[in-house]
Amino acid sequence: MTEFKLRILEAEGTFYDGGCLSIIVPTSEGAYGIQANHEPLIAAVVPGEIKYTLPSGEEMYAAITGGFLKMEDNELLILTEAAEHPDEIDEKRMREEVRLATEEIESKRSIEEYRIAQARMARAINRLKVKNKFKRK
Repeated sequence: MTEFKLRILEAEGTFYDGGCLSIIVPTSEGAYGIQANHEPLIAAVVPGEIKYTLPSGEEMYAAITGGFLKMEDNELLILTEAAEHPDEIDEKRMREEVRLATEEIESKRSIEEYRIAQARMARAINRLKVKNKFKRK
């Protein structure tokens, strides 16, 4: 299988920069699979799980927040607020985030605060899903 260049940039810096055989990314249109020589594409990325295959054949997984992707000239660029491998996710902290967001939602504040709390909860739940799905036994 032919490889392409994958760059995943998050707010804190570079999450991944290297070769890739394939990737599945959650987009606003559903899960999108990309391989080498894919047609040019720009899409909105939504919070979820990405799965990408390294040139060695190793499959990698990560929780990702929303952002954008651009595929052009056999290079995929993903810009996101945050991306984390399952073993980097602090389960206890994410459970606390869900609890706090739930309290904020139930406190019936302004619609803006409500939406912010919903987004925080969605990010924390996504991270917990990825963490639990790939927990090492």
